[in-house]
Amino acid sequence: MSDIEIRDNRAGGLLEALDGDEVVGRIEYFVLESPARALVPVHTIVEPAHEGKGIAGSLARELYAIAAGEDIVVAPLCPYVVKWAERHPQEAPAVQPELLRAAMEWLDAHPGRF
Repeated sequence: MSDIEIRDNRAGGLLEALDGDEVVGRIEYFVLESPARALVPVHTIVEPAHEGKGIAGSLARELYAIAAGEDIVVAPLCPYVVKWAERHPQEAPAVQPELLRAAMEWLDAHPGRF
């Protein structure tokens, strides 16, 4: 995975893993504003030809690093990111249940967004 670059496309709601010009993986997310600001990952996708290379884990790690740098939390709805966070509690602080509820409500209010 040494040639993979990770890029935050905040406007597009994508954290992308690039191999050269090719997007080989991504986390689709949104920014929750209330009751507190949080990054909310919804889907993690790695292209089949690039599976098993640690790309999804690198994307999850980078998402938590971005959140920490912005002094906000990650409220994961993506099953992969939930499991990654459980395996890496030192990098992925637990999130308040009310933030997860608010994230689910936002997602329900925006059908078709993901």
